[in-house]
Amino acid sequence: MREFLLTDKDFSEVSARVYDACGIVLGPHKKEMVYSRLARRIRANGLSSFAEYLSFLEKNEDAEFSHFINSITTNLTSFFRENHHFEFLAKTVVPEITTRHKQDKRVRIWSAGCSTGEEPYSIAMTVANAFPNDWDVKVLATDLDSNVLSKASIGEYTANNVTGLDEDKLKKWFLRSADGGTYRVKPKLQSFIHFKRLNLLEPWPMKGPFDAIFCRNVLIYFDKKTKDKLFEQYHRMLVPNGYLLIGHSETMGKEHLQFKNLGKTIYQKGQLNERI
Repeated sequence: MREFLLTDKDFSEVSARVYDACGIVLGPHKKEMVYSRLARRIRANGLSSFAEYLSFLEKNEDAEFSHFINSITTNLTSFFRENHHFEFLAKTVVPEITTRHKQDKRVRIWSAGCSTGEEPYSIAMTVANAFPNDWDVKVLATDLDSNVLSKASIGEYTANNVTGLDEDKLKKWFLRSADGGTYRVKPKLQSFIHFKRLNLLEPWPMKGPFDAIFCRNVLIYFDKKTKDKLFEQYHRMLVPNGYLLIGHSETMGKEHLQFKNLGKTIYQKGQLNERI
């Protein structure tokens, strides 16, 4: 027998609140996940049911809502995940940036949905040595979940977290603890990155433009209407011929003529037929 009662009505209300807040769609197959994630919040607040928790959330939204959203969002990531994207960044994007920004020496890349930081640190490791010291290179790293952003900004990882990194990268960019159990990102690498909480469905405070945007394994949570809106916004945020990189299980419909599909979930901003 379950510890807490989760009725279909409760689940529908949770799903509606999550969708209204951040556009994430929770289908019926997510009911078990919702139970396990929110049961922790029910215990933490000394409550006895999902109905009671939803009432509590309504009355204490300022204090509890960020915990509610943080509990639902998923944060599975790793360093250099989908490595072909970082190879493309190094071999194609960096040379184009070098030419494009020869005068202003300004490089901007956005990790939208940065989770615990592995993606933006991987981006920074890729571009760190590509530009002279007088270039202004910045990686914006945003996420909805304030908890993972806090972890990302600290930049401390277990030995298991860094198993995919070669010894050269570990020596160059990380400080290892005496017992070898933890690795902390060096300040030099951190200096390239600006971490910021951002709900993609709320107004975006940054102006851009960005040379490349990584939005990987984020779009899978949204319905088509929301994804289409985000694709249009990303298009506006990119420099001419800039790149949008999405996750391996995500797709962009052929109706988005403002982007050119380069394969391997890499899309290039087009100059014609913009329908936005």
